[in-house]
Amino acid sequence: MSTNTETPTLPATSREIQLASRPHGRPVPENFRLAESPLPELQDGQVLVRNLYISVDPYMRGRMNDVKSYSAPFALDAAMDGGAVGEVIASRADGRAVGDTVVHSLGWREYAVVDAAATTPARTDLAPASAFLGALGMTGLTAYAGLLKVAELKPGEVVFVSGAAGAVGSLVGQIAKAMGASRVIGSAGSPEKVARLLDLGFDAAFNYHDGPLAKQLAAAAGERGIDVYFDNVGGEHLEAALSALTVGGRVAMCGAISQYNATEPTPAPRNLMQAIGKQLTLKGFLVGGYWQHMAEFVEAMSGWLADGTVSYDETVVDGLENAPQAFMDLLDGANTGKMLVRL
Repeated sequence: MSTNTETPTLPATSREIQLASRPHGRPVPENFRLAESPLPELQDGQVLVRNLYISVDPYMRGRMNDVKSYSAPFALDAAMDGGAVGEVIASRADGRAVGDTVVHSLGWREYAVVDAAATTPARTDLAPASAFLGALGMTGLTAYAGLLKVAELKPGEVVFVSGAAGAVGSLVGQIAKAMGASRVIGSAGSPEKVARLLDLGFDAAFNYHDGPLAKQLAAAAGERGIDVYFDNVGGEHLEAALSALTVGGRVAMCGAISQYNATEPTPAPRNLMQAIGKQLTLKGFLVGGYWQHMAEFVEAMSGWLADGTVSYDETVVDGLENAPQAFMDLLDGANTGKMLVRL
């Protein structure tokens, strides 16, 4: 028997960010709309959540296009969705009480009516709520699974991470060191981000604006080359990595942010043929295919966070109305670590 714990002060409406039009190339403010919509009545098995933080992520750019993909496109004139963490303020579900902190997928809005089965408790005794959208959430699992399950990192190997100061990349480098990588190299887009990577324990880091990528990577890798490339950027970064990879090297293809706003087809790496002679493995992956490793990941990451092996950065923007700008800034590389919007 479910228990109705609603109070008479519950909100009847919620502000939300809608997709007003589909971007062509880089998104612009006019592609988004701040609106207010009525909240549906709470049903048995559901909870009403006041969102505390919402996540803006690069993959969302693809969902703004009306094309068939692994995830349905955002509908026009409707609230977008994405990762969020918030407080349960009303519950008609067993196992979810008022005051619980939960993670769910109805972001881009202030309040959400969610099926309790589609929520996950956030262990705020382990870390702040925001961490469950980052280091202890989908972002962290992406880094963990991509490096260890897709690229199958082995102790003593050399790892190169592109977009290394971002939410996923910064965790990949630290996990690699924790798992015995002999050398971890990262690329980033500013001197400040390069310095931050070195603070996080990367053995080498370079600013990809400072010169040809292939030359900078070759200098950082030395004669040994790299064994694993964790790709968040695609394009020129992938081409440089193909040249630096050793025989039997592996590429975990996580993202290609350099191409997300492209309005014309982007060229393939000119040296792709090296994958044949070097017997390389290039494997694309989606984190949704690796949820079975979540418990293993949370146990490992909780320990690393507790003992200081891993730390994480957040770039926090306040106010739902500023979520579109936060997203656009993310695509421009303005974030260090996880980009979040605090409500």
